[in-house]
Amino acid sequence: MGMDVIVVIAIFFAFVIGAVFGGMAAFLFRRIMFNRQIRIAERKAAKMMAEARDEAKVVLNEAREEAKRIKVAAETEYRERRAELQRQENRLSQKSESLDRKLESVEQRERSLASKEKEIDSIRAQLGELRDRQLKQLELISGMSSAEARQQLLDAMEVEMQQETSRRLREWEAKLKEEADQRAQEILAQAIQRSASEVVAESTVAVVPLPSDEMKGRLIGREGRNIRALEQATGVDLIIDDTPEAVTLSSFDPVRREIARRALNKLILDGRIHPARIEEVVAKAKEEVEADIYSAGEQAAYQVGVHGLRPELIKLLGRLKYRTSYGQNTLAHSIETAYLAGMIASELGANVAIAKRAGLLHDIGKAVDREVEGTHAAIGADLVKQWDRSPEVVQGIAEHHMETENVSLWGFIISAADAISSARPGARRESLESYIKRMKALEDIADGFKGVEKSYAIQAGREIRILVKPEEIDDLGAMRLARDIVKKIEEGLEYPGQIKVTVLRETRAVDYAK
Repeated sequence: MGMDVIVVIAIFFAFVIGAVFGGMAAFLFRRIMFNRQIRIAERKAAKMMAEARDEAKVVLNEAREEAKRIKVAAETEYRERRAELQRQENRLSQKSESLDRKLESVEQRERSLASKEKEIDSIRAQLGELRDRQLKQLELISGMSSAEARQQLLDAMEVEMQQETSRRLREWEAKLKEEADQRAQEILAQAIQRSASEVVAESTVAVVPLPSDEMKGRLIGREGRNIRALEQATGVDLIIDDTPEAVTLSSFDPVRREIARRALNKLILDGRIHPARIEEVVAKAKEEVEADIYSAGEQAAYQVGVHGLRPELIKLLGRLKYRTSYGQNTLAHSIETAYLAGMIASELGANVAIAKRAGLLHDIGKAVDREVEGTHAAIGADLVKQWDRSPEVVQGIAEHHMETENVSLWGFIISAADAISSARPGARRESLESYIKRMKALEDIADGFKGVEKSYAIQAGREIRILVKPEEIDDLGAMRLARDIVKKIEEGLEYPGQIKVTVLRETRAVDYAK
């Protein structure tokens, strides 16, 4: 037992001593390895420093060489610029010398001219003296002064020239008027003969048939709620009277009237009539009418052969399908005017495409004339100016009722085509009796003013021309008379569109050659 303990103790001490020596050996080994790594790192650092010094030397050498190149280039450029400046100085010096020589030459010429002017003045003085002596001799011979002789000669020549000029002017005016009237008649006759458009007169009131009189009660609704909803949604008046199986739609706006007509037909076919359904059907009818308007505008432009119109103009043109003037459909009238304008332009040698475009768009102002102040010609010209770059088209539209101060060729062409289309038999619906009364009333208003000799209503009542007595009314009085007649017409006469008042004052001198 004692022996085993000793062995164990010996083994323990041996283990402890081995562990101590092992740890010391490991420590020494690590120290050796650490010293070795330090030496390796020192060698690497030394190597890197050597490489860095080498690279620094290379970079420094390159920088020095680059600095030398820059210096050489700068010196070269400096020498070149200095040489160029020297050349410019030389050229300036040469020019200065040349200018000095020219200035000296000019001064010599001036001295020469001055001497020549003196010679000319002396010669002129000699000629004046000679002329005076000759005039005095002629005055002694003729018995009158030179001024009197000159005036007598000038008076005789002036009288003769005035007589000859007046005679030739009368001949030319008569000849030109005869030729112009004959040519205008030929052109208008050909345009009228080649145009064979149908005449369609439309009513301003729409009548919608009903399947039975029972439908009238359903349209009115309980306490009139359906008819109120329909009138509010469409903006038209729904007239339900004793007319059997029919109701009447009345509105100043033909587009609203058409929307109401379509909506009412849909409601009658559907059978469901109540405020919510009415609003829904009216909205669909509006979409259909807008589509029809655009389609009508496209069809009209295609039919006439006018291409490249903006969508805004096409839409406004299509609105004319639901617009009438004296019962004449405005879109059909515009198409016919475009055809006639193209024919007239062709006969005159003018641009047919421009004439057709202006003829088709000449009444486009009527599409919005209920919403905008002014004449439809001025409104149409402003609208087309926004979307059409052709000034000739705008001119034709603005001038087709002769409302501007100056009228161009296009204004005359469109005015003639418009008048032909409007004046065709049956084109416009107005009773002869009311037409004659309006013309007579217009002339009576003008004849009622003092100093008026005669008045004439022309252009279907769109213009009145007044001849005044020149001994009673002067130029300022003619202007006041025109303004007074305009006020009188506005106060006492109902008329469509505008009426142009033209006061003519003339003094005639008549003589006869015997």
